[in-house]
Amino acid sequence: MKTSAIIPIKSFSRAKTRLNLNPEKTQIFCQLMLEEVLETVSKSDYIQKIILVSKEEQAFKIGKKFQCEEIFDANESGVNEAVNLADSWMSENQFSQSVVFPQDIPFMTTYDIEFLFNFDIRDNSVIVVPSRHFDGTNALIRTPANIMKTRYDEGSYRSQFESAKKQTNHYSLALIERIMLDIDSMSDVDFALKKNIKPAICQNIREIFEINDEKF
Repeated sequence: MKTSAIIPIKSFSRAKTRLNLNPEKTQIFCQLMLEEVLETVSKSDYIQKIILVSKEEQAFKIGKKFQCEEIFDANESGVNEAVNLADSWMSENQFSQSVVFPQDIPFMTTYDIEFLFNFDIRDNSVIVVPSRHFDGTNALIRTPANIMKTRYDEGSYRSQFESAKKQTNHYSLALIERIMLDIDSMSDVDFALKKNIKPAICQNIREIFEINDEKF
């Protein structure tokens, strides 16, 4: 089974507005997260190709380090359309399974990916990992890749289940802490730094946000 990881990437200039960083730091932070995610995914034996869907040139530059497939998303009209673009490429290149990851889960490890792919995958199945706040989807495995249309723009991971239910009886929720930990707000930053899961990444985040170590 050929498996690809799909990573939709919003232009860095439009990303992470709730963090109130200046444009330069926003770009540095987005690059830091994306590179860590790609480093982790590229080491997984379960994934044969990483697909980046974006119009952010800096994202593609980072992706070249990991031999990513680049799909230019000129309209940047949302995650669902980005996944549709990747699905078309997968079909043309005979990939049968996909996992969709966001760009902002830098604390995920290769072990987490291994655990996810050993969860309960069947010939026709969907596995969802929600976000920490249960208001989004931080990983979505579709087997086969065209089993369902995604429903990211509706927010909750429950919308993905509704889409999956129409196609299969085999859909599962996987609670994997490090995959569930995305960074959208300062409360997410504080939570991640207290966990200190990847110390080097946490130190980089402290420097970007100018956070004193003594706070933690």
